[in-house]
Amino acid sequence: MVLPDRSQTATRLLRSSASHSYDPEVEIDWDAPLDPDAWFVPETRSSLYGTALWEGLTPGQRRTLTRHEVASIAGLGIWFETILMQLLLREYYKQDPTRPHAQYALTEVADECRHSVMFGRMIDKLGCPVYRVGAFDNGLGKWIAATATGPRMYAAILIAEEILDALQREAAADGTVQPLVRMVSRIHVIEEARHVRYAREELARQVRAAGRRRLAYDRVVIARAAYLTGRRLIAPEVYRSVGIDPRAGAEAARANPHHRETLRWAGEGIVAYLRELDLIGGPGLALWRRSGLL
Repeated sequence: MVLPDRSQTATRLLRSSASHSYDPEVEIDWDAPLDPDAWFVPETRSSLYGTALWEGLTPGQRRTLTRHEVASIAGLGIWFETILMQLLLREYYKQDPTRPHAQYALTEVADECRHSVMFGRMIDKLGCPVYRVGAFDNGLGKWIAATATGPRMYAAILIAEEILDALQREAAADGTVQPLVRMVSRIHVIEEARHVRYAREELARQVRAAGRRRLAYDRVVIARAAYLTGRRLIAPEVYRSVGIDPRAGAEAARANPHHRETLRWAGEGIVAYLRELDLIGGPGLALWRRSGLL
């Protein structure tokens, strides 16, 4: 793999940011009413679609479930973006602030600030709770934010970013989905394309610089991030919104071939890239398999 010059990539991304950045406060009509007949994720992407539990729900309950599912996805997005902003600021602190690479890191932080505000406003508009990760994963996130460097830093964030990107690209183009969700998805997809380009190239550079022992350790951390993303993309608590026990709902979703295929489809791009860089394997492979992304 031939990598472009770091400064040249950052310069191009800075120009793109100047030309194609959006202010959700201006671009989104937050006062517009929600469409009572629209889905919040495409119907077939609901985690329970096609199951016996799904068949037992009324049309209204099915839409309610997708409302809470998109809130769960947004909540996980905020969590990952908050970690990413801390990582980028730690990296920036060590860099020359006159260099394009450092300046793009700050530009991405600004993007992620707007995205997190946008996701938070959407959750509030939907009238949903903020679905959070559990105590163990919250502690893991704090540890990653404070310590992660090199391959595990960029790979862990790319897993979440690229899975959300796949889901949102589809939602943005689906006329059955709420206009609010479509617009939020569209803004996020356009701006995240730059972030993914930046992170993919930086990840490849970091892998080349890392030693064998370092990569063996990083594979385990990356696998744990994949497990978290696959298992918590749809928080079990969302099923309470339609009267389903969270444990029963989560078990049905994990056994649902439609949902398993959605996870594999959403993760296929980042999984292929991490395999190309030899970052999937070893003891962490079991976590990857349990994540549903393979």
